[in-house]
Amino acid sequence: MKPNEKFKFTVRDIELIELALQGKMSRRGMSVALIPNSVYAPELQREIDEMRDLLGRIHHQKVWYTPKDGRFQGGG
Repeated sequence: MKPNEKFKFTVRDIELIELALQGKMSRRGMSVALIPNSVYAPELQREIDEMRDLLGRIHHQKVWYTPKDGRFQGGG
């Protein structure tokens, strides 16, 4: 058996994944900030780096909508 490499996620699915990763990164970052000399700090920092990398890969796979008539679409 080989792993499934083709997934079908909705935009909302991806949004939920991003929010969950951001929340976990925030909690890990708070732990590192509160106890920087902890024996767990290096492992927590590796997790943070891994999640940040994953969020970056998700971000770079997005297709950003630009209207054909050139209007600026602000957003947030």
